[in-house]
Amino acid sequence: MVELLFEDIFVLTRIDPDGKKFDKVSRIEARSEQFDMYMQLDVNTEIYPMHVSDKFTMVLAPTLSLDGTPDTGYFMQGGRKSLADKFEYVMHGKLYKISEDSSSGHSTKVEIYASFGGLLMMLKGDPSNAANFELDQRLFLLMRKV
Repeated sequence: MVELLFEDIFVLTRIDPDGKKFDKVSRIEARSEQFDMYMQLDVNTEIYPMHVSDKFTMVLAPTLSLDGTPDTGYFMQGGRKSLADKFEYVMHGKLYKISEDSSSGHSTKVEIYASFGGLLMMLKGDPSNAANFELDQRLFLLMRKV
């Protein structure tokens, strides 16, 4: 079984808060229901349209193999079932920064930054949700509307 790094249901709160910068990409802001995580994510909205108040499941996983075997970095066309079969939108990228933000006053938050071929993600919340993440870790982001 695949060991997921993170999984939660998010509600999309804003799209392109700083204005639309690219034709085919939008930056979304969303908040998770279970862990109260805040996320900013660049999404190719030409192929995966999103709207304010959409609910979606977002998963971060180290591999797409259902049995949990590590990702080799090569795509093998074999018709084998994978974790991606259960989702509508999948990106592969690298975690490039983990930092702590204590500017919110009473509680320290952790910020996790990843790049998916130039599409960026920032996930911010309780440090206990970042225990499985490592710097320079390769990961898959998978999304499905609920």
